[in-house]
Amino acid sequence: MGGLWNVNAVSIATAAGFAADPMAVWRVFAPLRARARDAQPNAAHIALARLEAKSSGSMTCIAPNVDGLHQRAGSTNLIELHGNLHHNRCSNSACELERFEDDSAPDVLPRCSRCQAPLRPDIVLFDEPLDGGVEWHAKRALRDCDLFVAVGTSGTVSPAANFVRSAEYAGARTVLVNATAMAPPNPAFQEQILGRAEELLPSLLR
Repeated sequence: MGGLWNVNAVSIATAAGFAADPMAVWRVFAPLRARARDAQPNAAHIALARLEAKSSGSMTCIAPNVDGLHQRAGSTNLIELHGNLHHNRCSNSACELERFEDDSAPDVLPRCSRCQAPLRPDIVLFDEPLDGGVEWHAKRALRDCDLFVAVGTSGTVSPAANFVRSAEYAGARTVLVNATAMAPPNPAFQEQILGRAEELLPSLLR
């Protein structure tokens, strides 16, 4: 509550919305980019990165968030499921411009230096499929996991909402750490621990 993201953003931040009015989509994400740029990882991000450092490469962080805070905390074995808000790419699929870092918060529509098509944040918008390679790596990690911990999620946005079922099918222990109880509850989670992630994860993962 009180954050920059709201229900109106969901109706704007779509593939069709970008095609119709790319600047409207930028008006949603430019303030988010500016805030994410200035944000710092919290104790939950740091606890995950420390666990990864101790795990000898056997831990994978599948991050639906696009804010880059896991990287800043030190996570390296990271799957950015929905992309990275701090990168741009050309909206023209035929253009050969490679994605590039950009932390600016534009107030006019940025355009590609090669083809002049609108640039867009390198993230997955609503109604867009995940990148096939990214999804493949996520599913491979789920197939091999023995512990699945979901942190801070409503558990309603697919395909990520289905990952716990894949982990359960693989025989993993499944745990939800969330501020509030999932409604309706997902029976694929064997345990549910309620509270703030930055308070719980440092002790749970220690």
